[in-house]
Amino acid sequence: MRRISDHYDEGGFNESIQGLIKSSPWWMISLVIHGIALFIAAQLTHDVTKTGGGVAMVSDRTQEAEEPEEEVEEEVEVEEEEPEEVPIETEEVSDHNEVDTDSDFEETAGEDGNSDAPFTGPQSNSAIGLGGGAGGGKRGRGGRRNLRAGGGNAMTQNAVELGLKWLADHQDVDEDGKWDADEFMKHDPADDKCSGAGGQLFDVGVTGLSLLAFLGAGYTDRGTAKENKYAQNVRKGLRYLMTSQAEDGVFGTRATHSFIYNHAIATLAMCEAYWMTRNPRYKKPAQEGLNFLAMSRNPYMAWRYVPRGGENDTSVTGWCVMALKSGKFANLEVDPDAFEGARQWVDKMTEPNFGKVGYNYPGGAPARPEGKQDKFPPDKSESMTAAGILTRIFLGEDPRASKMIKMGAKLCTDLPPKWDPEDGSIDMYYWYYATLALFQVGQGEWRKWNESMKKAIVDNQNPTGTGSKTGSWDPIGCWGDDGGRVYSTACLVMCLEVYYRYDRVFGAGGR
Repeated sequence: MRRISDHYDEGGFNESIQGLIKSSPWWMISLVIHGIALFIAAQLTHDVTKTGGGVAMVSDRTQEAEEPEEEVEEEVEVEEEEPEEVPIETEEVSDHNEVDTDSDFEETAGEDGNSDAPFTGPQSNSAIGLGGGAGGGKRGRGGRRNLRAGGGNAMTQNAVELGLKWLADHQDVDEDGKWDADEFMKHDPADDKCSGAGGQLFDVGVTGLSLLAFLGAGYTDRGTAKENKYAQNVRKGLRYLMTSQAEDGVFGTRATHSFIYNHAIATLAMCEAYWMTRNPRYKKPAQEGLNFLAMSRNPYMAWRYVPRGGENDTSVTGWCVMALKSGKFANLEVDPDAFEGARQWVDKMTEPNFGKVGYNYPGGAPARPEGKQDKFPPDKSESMTAAGILTRIFLGEDPRASKMIKMGAKLCTDLPPKWDPEDGSIDMYYWYYATLALFQVGQGEWRKWNESMKKAIVDNQNPTGTGSKTGSWDPIGCWGDDGGRVYSTACLVMCLEVYYRYDRVFGAGGR
C-alpha cells in the first residue's frame, strides 16, 4: 500500500485521495469515511463549547475557583476562641457536637485498656463518672436495649423521667441556670411549697449533680425543644457552671471548707458534657477544672479539702478520680500520676482481712455530718468501701480476680438499701456508689443489690399527684440537710440510670 504522502506529491491532496480509494478494499474505505465523520463531529462540539456552551465552561471554572471559599474552618476556630458565648435558644441545633456512631467513640477511647472499657461498650457509655452519657434511657444509643439486660424495667425508667421533670421544674432556667440548693422551692405555687432545703453554699455541687442526671439519661444541650425537651435546661446549667469558674479554674466559691466537693462534681459534669457533645465551648472550662485538681493533689497520694494540705480521704478522692477519668476519655490533659496516687491511697485504706475501706484510716468508719453520728450510725453504711471498689475497677482491677473487691462486695450486699427513716440507714451517697460498683461486679452480688435498690428507691419516690413534690425524693438521708431535695433527687435518679449508662468493664454478667 502506498503512503498518502506519495499520492499527495504526485497530484495534490484530491488526487491522492482518489488514488487511495481506487487502490483500497471496500472495508478500508468505510473505515476512513467513519474516521473522517468522527473527526468532524469532534471539531463541531469543540466549536459549540467555545461559543454557545461558554456559560457552562465559565460555570465549571467558577466552581473550581470558588471551592476554597466554601471552607468553614475559620468559623470553627472563632467559636473555640469564644467559649463564653453559650447559646440558650431552645430552637438552636448545634452543628459540632454530633457523636452518633460507634466508630466515633472508638476513636476517642482511652489508652488504659480495660480501665477505659466501659466507654466502648455497645451502649456507648459516658464516662466513668457520676453522670452518664449517651447510653441513657429513651434517648441514648442502646438505652432501651440495655435497660432490661441490666436489671431495670418500665417502673425504674418511669421513675427516672419523673425525677428529671422535677429537677427541670425547679431549676432557675429563666435566671442564671443553676439549681438553688436552699431556695429551689421558689418555683412552687405559694400554697404548695416543697420542703427539704439544702445548704446555701452547695449550688455549684447540686447543679453539677443535676446536670449529670440529665446527661446520664442522654439529654444534652443539643436540639430544639421538640427534639430534646431538656436541651435548654442542660445549656443553662452548663452556662452557670462556666460563669461560676474563677481564674484559677475553681468552680464556685471557696467559702466552705469542703469546696473541693463542689469543684470535683462540677468538673465531672463539664467533662462529660464536653465528651458527649464535643462542643468546644466546654473544652476550656473542663480542662481548667482538671488542672486545678492536678494542682490540688498531694504529692504521691490523693486529695482532701485543702489543696496539697497533706491530708487525704477516700470520699474526696473518689470524686476526683471520676472527674479525671472522664476528662481522660474526652482526650483532655490529666495529671499522669494521679491514678497511681489514688490506687496507693485506696490500698492503704483497705483492711486486708475483710476488704472494708476507711475514710481516712484503714478499715475505718465513713464520715458522718457533725452531731449526727447517733442518728445515722456509721456501721449502717459502707459508702467508702463502695467508693474503694469502684475506684479499683475503674483503675483496671478485675472484680473476678480481686480478693479485695470480692470481700468489699460482700460487705455491701450484706448491707443493702432499705427505706427506713427510723433506723438511720438511709444514705443516698452510699447507695449511689454501691450501685455503680456492684453493677460492675455483676453476677449474684448485683442481683441481690439491685432488687433491694429498686424497692427502696422506686417505691419511695413521691408519686404523681403529690403536688410540687411529684417525682422527687425526700432528703431524709444522712446528707439530706447539706444537699437537700435537689441532691437526693439527682442521686437517686442516677442510681436508676445505671442499667444503660455504660457497659461492664470486665464483662461480669448477670442481672
